[in-house]
Amino acid sequence: MLDANRLRVLVEVARAGSVTAAAERLSLTPPAVSQQLAKLERELGCVLVERGRSGVRLTEAGRVLLEHGERVLGELRDAERAVRATLEQHPPTLTLGAFASAGRTLLPGALADFRRAHPHVRLALSDVEPPDGYGLVTSGDLDLLITHRYPGVALPPASGLRREPLLTDPLLLVLPDGHPAVKRPRVALADLAEEEWICGAPGIHNRIALETAAAEAGTSVNVAYETRDYEVALALIRAGVGIGLVPSTILRSHAEGGWRARRLRGTGLARRIFLVHRPRPRDPVPAMVATLRAAARAIRV
Repeated sequence: MLDANRLRVLVEVARAGSVTAAAERLSLTPPAVSQQLAKLERELGCVLVERGRSGVRLTEAGRVLLEHGERVLGELRDAERAVRATLEQHPPTLTLGAFASAGRTLLPGALADFRRAHPHVRLALSDVEPPDGYGLVTSGDLDLLITHRYPGVALPPASGLRREPLLTDPLLLVLPDGHPAVKRPRVALADLAEEEWICGAPGIHNRIALETAAAEAGTSVNVAYETRDYEVALALIRAGVGIGLVPSTILRSHAEGGWRARRLRGTGLARRIFLVHRPRPRDPVPAMVATLRAAARAIRV
C-alpha cells in the first residue's frame, strides 16, 4: 500500500513546481523530499517526476497518481476533522480560495454576513487565481473555491468535484469622460479599431476575451497598456490614455467619475463566476454557499 506522506510530497512538488519550493512548504530539506519521491517511484516501479533546469514536470504516471493522491489526502483530512469534531477538540473551520476581484467585491459583505450568522466557525481565505485551485479542493486544502471563466477560455476539468454557476458578470466597455463614443447610443468593437486598449498581457484571461471578441467581429485591437489589475486600468482610463473592458462588479464599487461604461453592441461579453466544492460538502460549506448566493443576487439587483 502506498504511503500517504509520500503522496503528500508528490502533491506538493507538483503544486510548487520544484523540489526546493516543495521542501520549504513541507518544512523538509530538498534531499529529504527527493528521497521520498525516489521511494515512491521504487514502490510503483516507474518514473513520476522529470527534473529540468526550469523545475520539475510530472510524467503521465505522475499525473495519474497526483489526481488520485489529491483525493486520498482529501479523504484523510475529512476523517481527521470528523474525529476532532466528535471529540470537540477544535471549532469548525472553513477554508476559501477566491480570485482577487471577488475578494474586493463579492466576499467582504458575504463573509461579514456569514460570521454574524455562524460566529463559531473559523474562516480562512486564500488568493487563488484561475485556473488554479481545483486540486486544492480535491485534497481538502480548500473547502470552497470561487473561480471564473472568461469568453474564449476553456474551463479546467472538474473531475470528482461539483462546479456550479454563481454569477454572470458582464464585461462593459469603459471610456474616459469626453470620449466621442460616450455620446453614441450603441458602440461596436469595429467602431474602436483605432483606439488604444488597456488590458492584460497575452495569455491573461481578459486579454483572451477581448481578442476573441474582436476576431469574431472581424476586427483587431491595439493593446497599448498591459495590466491585469482593474484598479490600474480604471486609473489609466480616467487619465484619458486608453479604453478597456471591466467587469460590472468592479464598476459597482467605484463611483462613476472620469469614466463612462457602455455595453458593447452584439457581443454579450461576460465572465461567469463559479463555486467549486466536493460532491458531499461538509458543514458549514452549504451555509457559505447559500450566503454567497444571496450576495450574488444582491449584486444582480
